[in-house]
Amino acid sequence: MSGPRIGFGYDAHRFGGEGPVMLGGVSIEHGSGVIGTSDADVASHAVCDALLGAGALGDLGEFFPSDDQQWSGADSMEFVSACGRMVREAGFEIGNLDVTVIVQSIRVSPHRQAMRENLAAALGLRIGDVSVKATTTDGLGWIGSDEGLAAHAVVVLYS
Repeated sequence: MSGPRIGFGYDAHRFGGEGPVMLGGVSIEHGSGVIGTSDADVASHAVCDALLGAGALGDLGEFFPSDDQQWSGADSMEFVSACGRMVREAGFEIGNLDVTVIVQSIRVSPHRQAMRENLAAALGLRIGDVSVKATTTDGLGWIGSDEGLAAHAVVVLYS
């Protein structure tokens, strides 16, 4: 059956070490960095899993495993570009992308446009096909106590 396919992605990382924080390929100054193998860009990682999931191609860890040191400090926007190529090589076109960043202490709105531009460029999409939003947990849970951040992404593919 052809038609739209929907993929959902999620990623979360703990704050730690020195900044900056990377979100959607944008470097954001913050009191600490994010712990992860690559640049720990939760928005980009969620986008990758949404793309791969919609194409039934696996998940980010299959292609860029966290226990492989070649990805240490890697630019996650390269992962986004690679995942975009993978879904296209599998016969899909990307319809649109929607990302929600969940973080207590970082204001995403000043960086939203740059994030949209970076994600659109990495995937060969029009800016109007990429949405970036943010929310907090109003002080609830580990995100609310500012221990880390997370992101959700949804993508629509067409065959």
